[in-house]
Amino acid sequence: MRLVPVLAFATLLSGCLFDKEPEVVRLSGETMGTTFNITAIGEDLDENALAAAIEETLAQVNAKMSNWDPNSEVSTFSAATSTDPMPVSAEFALVMAAANDVHEKTGGTFDVTLGPLIELWGFGPRKPEDPVPSDVEVLEALNGVGQSRLLTLDAEAGTLAKSQPNVGINLSAIAKGYGIDAVAETLHDAGIENYLVEIGGDLVTKGQNDKGEDWRIGIEKPQAGAQTPQLIVSVSDLGMASSGDYKNFFEHDGVRYSHIIDPTTGRPITHRTTSVTVLAENAMMADAWATAMLALGQEKGLDLAEEYKLAVYFISRDVTGGEEAYITVHSTAFKDALGTN
Repeated sequence: MRLVPVLAFATLLSGCLFDKEPEVVRLSGETMGTTFNITAIGEDLDENALAAAIEETLAQVNAKMSNWDPNSEVSTFSAATSTDPMPVSAEFALVMAAANDVHEKTGGTFDVTLGPLIELWGFGPRKPEDPVPSDVEVLEALNGVGQSRLLTLDAEAGTLAKSQPNVGINLSAIAKGYGIDAVAETLHDAGIENYLVEIGGDLVTKGQNDKGEDWRIGIEKPQAGAQTPQLIVSVSDLGMASSGDYKNFFEHDGVRYSHIIDPTTGRPITHRTTSVTVLAENAMMADAWATAMLALGQEKGLDLAEEYKLAVYFISRDVTGGEEAYITVHSTAFKDALGTN
């Protein structure tokens, strides 16, 4: 699972949306190999009923999208050797359609069939003494990567087919965002219109906090072990996700290898962009685009953000200013969304 540098910070601003003092329910736990934190605000809230509904929602998401569960829908599809179209749930088809959209717009840089390269580069059970993959090994792994070539989704028929028997799907760069949106929908169905749902650092907000103000969210400075905000922004009714390369990497013979792999080259990224934050209409798209933008890097990513009017904030290493010096750049849509100068 990729690590995302987003922290939620409480606001100290005043004001209130409610006729009486609002109830605040805070729920936390573990899911999808990480943690979740949920804040729901309203009147006459039933904490036990909310907790049960959220637990059921997360269980359903994991049953469909979890690569850690060998019996999940995605794991079952990946393990199957048939190349015939296989029925998939509406939820799975929705996530795959979104993944296909980002895959196409990024020229293949976002790819859910990246598993062979992830394993090859050792972002699984890698040992420090393991050698760096050879060119031949990279090329062999690339044969099993490329979702537009290897997967065919028929959303109308509700089927997904693979063109090679050994093709697998890894949804770690989009399923967490989908899970956040699913929990948000559960809260909405319960009549709650003010909430924050966060899973593993990615989040979605609705309405305002218990002080009657927009939610205040911190974008973490890209320093491993130092949870310091680089920027704090006001966010409401948006999904938000970050992707960074500074917590998950290895070094070999003095060379730093990021866990973010470019599927077009089969190799870890080498550009200086170290963190990307994306705002989108929901957490699923923010999640996918954050991964894609980090793989692309600031130069290519910013051009794409402007083309598709995406709200993106880039943090890159400033090689002239020392190890902890950074350059920040944001897209026009990010500026418009937050009023950033």
